[in-house]
Amino acid sequence: MTSVDASHTDIARLIISCPDQPGIVAAVSEVITDLGGNIITLDQYSTGVAGGRFFQRTVFHLPGLAAARPDVEEAVETRLAARFDMDWSLTDAGTPKRVAIFASKTDHCLLDLLWRHRRGEIPMDIAMVISNHPDLADDVRPFGIPYIHVPVDKDDKAAAEARHLELLQGNVDLIVLARYMQIISEDFLDQVGAPVINIHHSFLPAFIGAGPYQKAKDRGVKLIGATAHYVTKDLDEGPIIEQDVIRVSHGDEVAQLTRYGADVERAVLSRAVQWHCEDRVIRNGQTTIVF
Repeated sequence: MTSVDASHTDIARLIISCPDQPGIVAAVSEVITDLGGNIITLDQYSTGVAGGRFFQRTVFHLPGLAAARPDVEEAVETRLAARFDMDWSLTDAGTPKRVAIFASKTDHCLLDLLWRHRRGEIPMDIAMVISNHPDLADDVRPFGIPYIHVPVDKDDKAAAEARHLELLQGNVDLIVLARYMQIISEDFLDQVGAPVINIHHSFLPAFIGAGPYQKAKDRGVKLIGATAHYVTKDLDEGPIIEQDVIRVSHGDEVAQLTRYGADVERAVLSRAVQWHCEDRVIRNGQTTIVF
């Protein structure tokens, strides 16, 4: 997947989903053409030939996009949404997503996202880093991003989440859990008003709790990996965005397994965040379509 749209002005992304039926692609193209736009890329997918649901991501150039946006939205609503029973969103590719990153003491996923952000590899503005520990403040400071320490009392986690909501509501479009070692409550998810992406290791068999790499070593695991997914009220069962694995051997010690795990975790998380920020990920119930 490549993306150049965020580096140019007057580029829009139209994301649609609706019951599959003839004429959707033609109708979308006609509307964009009538508005004076030029389609740059178009990706589509249907879940079934009959009775399926249709998904499409259309990136197009429209001179004077900011001024023309109300006309685009009206045309999509009246000429497309009403006709096809369509859910849709329109974003300006030149406006980066505002992102908050949560972390604890482990730094590899956090620093990878900060580094990619500084290099311009992910179209996002990192508004803040929030942590339940002060340990990573010195590592974040050179990036010029606010580091906010919010301690979490195990007997009163609601107080910490209330502080999180004060910081986040209305200020971010996405929350990333970069190895944030706290469970997010359903109440927080209901109130925060932004999607949440998490990363965790993936082992077969699964090893729950402390010391997963030692447990993996003891069982002779041959593959280790990572999964990035949206957070829902069901722990670690949200729609999956990206996964990857790396092969290991009986000769790898626990320290090497841990390094391999860190490598694959940060790569998987950075891809998931990038794809979300580029509006490539469309949720469909408990699964995702990633264009």
